[in-house]
Amino acid sequence: MTDARAEILARLRDHRSETGPPPDIPVRAIDWDPAERLARFRQMIEAVRGEVHLIGEDGVGDDWPVQLAALLQQKGAGNLRYGPDGPLAAELTSRWPAAGPALIPHTESIEDCRDVLFGATDAGLTSCRAAIAETGSLVLWPTPEEPRLLSLVPPIHCVLLDAEQIVSTLHELMHREHWSDGLPTNALLISGPSKSADIEQTLAYGVHGPAQLIVLVRTTGSA
Repeated sequence: MTDARAEILARLRDHRSETGPPPDIPVRAIDWDPAERLARFRQMIEAVRGEVHLIGEDGVGDDWPVQLAALLQQKGAGNLRYGPDGPLAAELTSRWPAAGPALIPHTESIEDCRDVLFGATDAGLTSCRAAIAETGSLVLWPTPEEPRLLSLVPPIHCVLLDAEQIVSTLHELMHREHWSDGLPTNALLISGPSKSADIEQTLAYGVHGPAQLIVLVRTTGSA
């Protein structure tokens, strides 16, 4: 480390120690019951062409891998990429129908699977940390087991969300999970499919990421 860099870091540390504890800011939350949080989340994310499918009610079973396979087949997807060491892998692989799209475990580095990932992967699956009802946003914390590429590269991004993970505001979530004690290196807030109007002010989907977003909301506990 150079002397100049060491001096800058030392000044930053000294300044941080002098600032004291952060102010006690009231938590910004909205008094919505669980049903209203779900309804508002769905309304907001569907307004920007996100898809929400409820699992576990209205006669639909809670076997979400079977439901997801059917949805992907309807869209013509031939495969689904997932993290084999991620939190959804065991349920996904044990319940995936034999006739469903091919499952592709994401085990290679980006350098080794670049062509297949960008050119021959139809859909990617991730879990999520939470969802925000106020803005219709999903909160993802990518990990080595479930890297960011799974949510950013495939044309279809699939997410499993438990209804009890929906909170009213981002501030409520940050306070409830004590984000001030330790933030992830990369947190993603996803509020619908990728879209852009940079060119001639014409709105287009899928320019910088997935053109379709499928959110499976599990309204009951897993079987």
